[in-house]
Formats: sequence, C-alpha cells, structure tokens
Amino acid sequence: MQTSQTLAQGGSQAGAPISPARAVSRAVIHLVEFAAAALLVAEVGILLCGVIWRYALDSPLVWSDELASALFSWLAMLGSVLALLRGEHMKMTAVVKRWSPAWQAWAQSVASLVVCVFVAMIVVPAAHHASGQMEISTPALDMPDGWRAMALPVGAALMFCVAVARMLALPGIRARIAAIVTVGAVAVALWLAAPALLAMGNLNLLVFFVALVAGAIVVGTPIAFAFGIATVSYLTLVTHAPLGIVVSRMDEGMANLVLLAVPVFVLLGSLLEMSGLARSLIDFMCALLGHVRGGLQFVLLGAIFLVSGISGSKAADMAAVAPALFPEMRKRGSDPEELAALLAASGAMTETIPPSLVLITIGAVCGVSISALFVGGLMPAVVATLLIGAVCWLRARRESAASAARAPFAQIARTFVVALPALVLPVLIRVAVVEGIATATEVSTLGVAYTLLFALAARAAGKPVPLRRLYRMLVDAAALSGAILLIIGLATSMAWALTRSGFSGQLVDMMQSVPGGKTGFLLVTIVCFAILGSVLEGIPAIVLFGPLLFPAAHALHINDVHYAMVVILAMGLGLFAPPFGVGFYAACAIGKVSPDGVGRRVWRYLLALLVALVVVTFVPWISTGFLSAAPSF
Repeated sequence: MQTSQTLAQGGSQAGAPISPARAVSRAVIHLVEFAAAALLVAEVGILLCGVIWRYALDSPLVWSDELASALFSWLAMLGSVLALLRGEHMKMTAVVKRWSPAWQAWAQSVASLVVCVFVAMIVVPAAHHASGQMEISTPALDMPDGWRAMALPVGAALMFCVAVARMLALPGIRARIAAIVTVGAVAVALWLAAPALLAMGNLNLLVFFVALVAGAIVVGTPIAFAFGIATVSYLTLVTHAPLGIVVSRMDEGMANLVLLAVPVFVLLGSLLEMSGLARSLIDFMCALLGHVRGGLQFVLLGAIFLVSGISGSKAADMAAVAPALFPEMRKRGSDPEELAALLAASGAMTETIPPSLVLITIGAVCGVSISALFVGGLMPAVVATLLIGAVCWLRARRESAASAARAPFAQIARTFVVALPALVLPVLIRVAVVEGIATATEVSTLGVAYTLLFALAARAAGKPVPLRRLYRMLVDAAALSGAILLIIGLATSMAWALTRSGFSGQLVDMMQSVPGGKTGFLLVTIVCFAILGSVLEGIPAIVLFGPLLFPAAHALHINDVHYAMVVILAMGLGLFAPPFGVGFYAACAIGKVSPDGVGRRVWRYLLALLVALVVVTFVPWISTGFLSAAPSF
C-alpha cells in the first residue's frame, strides 16, 4: 500500500533535495488532510451544540443540521481523496496476489487507469451540477446550495490528479502501456457492440453490471470506482441519459445527514483505544473470567460484544481488542490460528449491535427507523454470541485446566471500577437513542465528547494518554469514511441505473414468486446476501440491493427490522468466510497469522453463526420483540 507520504516524496532518498513539484504535491496533501480533519472537528462541534441547545437550553439551532449537511459533502469528498492518496479504498486483492509480479504490475496499472478514466468522465458533469445548484438557496442560512455541491467537482478534480500521479508512479513502463491497450480495447469493443447491446434489452445488464464490474474488481479496482465505470459505460452506450445523472445520484447518496454518523463513529472507535477504555474493559473481564477453562475465549467474545456497541466499526472492534488480549491468550497456550478464527467469527456475530455502520446505512438508504434497528439488533447478536460461546465451551472441555489463579475479589472490584466508564458508554449511546434524547447521528457526538472528557481526566490524573495522536486519528477517520461514503454514492448511481432499466421491478417480481412464499423469499435472501457479503462487503451490497429487496419483503408482510437482521447476519457470514470474505483476511492480519491455517478452524464457528441465522430468520420475535420501546426519527 502506498501512503500519501510516499506519493508526495516520489520515492526520493532521505536528505535529497525536494523538487518544486514534489514540494507542491506535499503541500497539497497536507492541506487536504488539514481541511478534512478540521471539517470533522466542525461537524462534531455543530452536532453537539445542536443537542445541547435543543435538549438542555430548549432553544433549537434551526441552522445546525443545514450547516452540518453542507460541510458533510466536503468532508465526504475530501475523505475520498485522502483514501485514494493512501490506497485505502475498499478493493479485492486476493486474486491478484496469486499472479506473477508481471501480471500484478499490469493489474495495478489497469486498476489505476480505470480510476483515471471514470473521474475524468465526471469532472465536467460535476461542475455543471454544482453550477445548477447555485440557483437553489437553503431555507435557514439562505446560502446557495451550489457552495455545498462544489465539493463534487473539486473532489473529482483532486482525485483525477491523485489517480494520474499514482498511475505514473507505478513501476514498469510496459505494464502501463499494456494497461492502456487493455482498457482501450475494452472501450472500443463496447462502443462497436453498442447496437447489439441495445438490441439485447435488459440482458445487457449482465455485460455492464456483472462482467464489467467483476472484471474491474478482480484486477484490484476499488469497488466504488468499479461501480462508477460500469454505470457511466451503461448510460453512455445504451441510454440517452446524461452523465450528470451519475453526479446527481452520487450527491444524493452521499449527502444524507444520517450518514454523518459514519465518520463520527469511526473517530469514536479510535478514541476508545487511545483513551484506554478498551484496555480497562479487557482487564476487568480477564480478572472476572481468566481463571476458568477457556475463559479468555469468553473474554474475547464479551469484549467484542461490548466494544461493538461503542465503535460502530467491525475493523475497529477487532483492532481495539485483539492486540490487548492476544498476547496473554498465547501465553496460556492458545493456538494463534484458533484465536484468529474466533476473532473472525466474533466480528461477524456482532454485525447487528448498535451503532453498527451497516445498521445506519440500512436506515439511511432503505427508509427504516434507525432507532428501531438499534433496538432490534441486540437480541440477534446475543443469540449468535451464545452459540459461538457454546462452541468455545465444547473446545475448552478438551483442553487442560486453566493455569491462571482466580483473581481475588479486591482485584475484580478494582478493575470493575476502572472499567465502569467503558461499561457505561454503550449504555449511554443506546439509552440516548431509545429515549429520544438524540438521533443516531447526534448520539455519536455525545460518545466522542464523553470519551474525550475521560481521556482529559485520565491525562490530568497522570495517566499516559497520547493526545498528540488526535490529529492523525481525525485524518484516518476522514479517509476511512470517505472510502465508505464514495461507495454509497456510486452504488446509489448504479442502483438508479438498474431501476431505470426495469431490472428492479423484475427482481422484486422474481423474489416474490419464489416457491414457498415468505419462507422461500427469506431463504433466497440468505443465500444472495451471504454471497454479496463475501464479494462486495456489507455497505455496498446494502446500498445496491437494499432499496430493491426491502419493498419486496414489505409486500410479503415481513417486518423491516426483522428483514434487516436476516440480511445483516447473512452478509456477516459471507464477509468473514474464506476464501473471499474480506473480514476474514482482516482478522488474520490483526492476529498476524496466515489465512491458510485459520481457514480450517473458522468453519466450526461459522456453522454456529449459520445456526444463529436460521434461528433469527424463523423466530421473528428475536428481532421485533422489543420494538415498542423505539421511537421513530
């Protein structure tokens, strides 16, 4: 992975003079990083002030949401630029890594060129879109909406510059020439085949949205740009729709204020680790359960369950817990590959725990109450946790007795007191949403403020809290959020194209006509989303197919929250299952073990997850039994 620093330096040796071009490149990178970090700070401050003024001072700030929405578009686009700079856009590299170095160089060049071509095609339409939005004024601030929409052409232009720079920085002139020939040949072939594609009717969707997307993803093109190039190719060659539609749909998908919870919860996950809250939670659970046979496996499950309610990001969950717990588990004789398998399964089992980013995404793009999703997601996760815990217990019976001594009551009490702030935070988040104190977006800022206050208090008490890391955490949160939000924006454009083609209606009719009625529909949903989860990851799969399938489920009288839990658990199963699941490889990387050995051990845990999925699917009460407590936002 090439970092922004590497791109800026262009591989120059330490101490070598920096050329003016590199100096300008480095200055632009630092400017984008600073702007993204500042925007995230501003967003947190604006939303937090909105909560305080509305609920504490009873004087709502009528302009707060409007300003937050305008700044959010800039945060999303600059975050996307940062993600491209740092090579952090979501992509599949499992296939490319098996190729020879020469073929890998070709694939990298093709992927970079696809990004260049797509961004170049939308820069001008994005500028026209922003110009058109200048005629619309916002109601509270009376500000031209074009100032918000200008984020799209500015972000697209910056991404084009980054993509060209990355393309030129790749080694091997032959690989770049071969990539240009390959992409050019595909473009010419599609252009010549346009009359035949038009005559095919909706079968041409297989060419653009299956073959072209799959081909782009296989060579390592980021998923967002694979969606984008397929959509613009389809609109250009077989429709009369202008490319401005791609930009307007992209703007609509990324501008939803509900999605502002994504960067704030990602930031909260980083603050959780920096403040020491995650470590204190693990210390308490180790003192409580560390002496029992297989106790640390239960500690891992419990820690992931609790931390998932705080960070909202599964990668952040695993990264916060594993480094603190794995060394002690290895000391006690645990197999590192077994630990990684358990970590992958625990990541999948907590996909429904609020404030999961997938829950927030479903609420935003499928029109489901986020507060209801937050309430309905807890019991399915409990069922999955208990079943994986049963697998851990059965394995522990074959192990030798635990060597660690039972912790004295005084130690348990002391670690409990230290961990109490960490235990209170997920309760605070859930109560604030369920009781209507704050929306899902606003409650994320309450969590950030709570964690920062704890970190400052701990630092004042003499504990080593590295606040100097805060700036890098803001930049990291902006980059990760930009990668997620760009997928949502371009998947929204792709979903519009599929809807315009009539495919959505055909899909709904097909799903509704599956033999078995509601039962058959749910079983097909499990299979489809398990496959989609392994290939596309959760968020793009939801954005692309959620708006198509949720209406079909509703027509079959399936509760939206219940259907969401089935979809999320099925995607989690695919996301963490080898050989394609991206989450599986993330767990192996965090555990620092080879995926080869982990693949043989993870299946017993995934079987338990499958059983949990079946139980949740056919016992709807698990998802809907407590919904009367959830207000609607």
